[in-house]
Amino acid sequence: MSITFNAFEIFEMAEQIERNGAKFYRKAAKIVSDTKLQRTLLDLAAMEDRHEKIFAGMKRELSPEQQAPATYDPENEASLYLQAMADGHVFDVNKDISLQLSGSESVEDILKMAIQLEKDSIIFYIGLRDFVPAEAGREKIEDIIDEERSHIVVLSRKLATLDRMED
Repeated sequence: MSITFNAFEIFEMAEQIERNGAKFYRKAAKIVSDTKLQRTLLDLAAMEDRHEKIFAGMKRELSPEQQAPATYDPENEASLYLQAMADGHVFDVNKDISLQLSGSESVEDILKMAIQLEKDSIIFYIGLRDFVPAEAGREKIEDIIDEERSHIVVLSRKLATLDRMED
C-alpha cells in the first residue's frame, strides 16, 4: 500500500516537530538549575517557535499545483521514507517528547536527548526538502536544516563543557 504525502501534510508534520521541540526545551529549562543553560534552552525553544511559523507560512503560500507531489520518484522511495517517519519507525512526529522528561534527568541526559531531537529533525527535513519545489521555498528548508545543525553544535559544546568539568 502506497501513501502519498502532499506538501501541505508534510509542512503540518514539520510544524508538529517544531512544537514538540519548543515544548521539550521549555520543560528542560525548568529542570536545570544553571541559569546560562536555562537561557540557552529557552533561546532554542524560541528558534523552534520561529521555525514553526516559517513552515506555517510556507504551507499557507502553497498553490494547488505545489501541493501535489513534485518529485520524480518512480520507486516511491521518498513517500515510503516519509510514511516510515509518520508511522514512528524513524521517530514519532506526533509523540510529545517533553513527556520523556521526568525532572530527574541530569544535565548531561537532557543535552543528549536534545541533540538526538535535533538529529531527528534534520533527518526529517532532508526528506522534506525533496518534496518542496524551489519556487515554494526549498531554500527556507535548507536554512532551517542549517539552523538545526547549529543547535547541535551549541548543545554539543555545552555537553563538552560538562565533560571537562567532571575531569
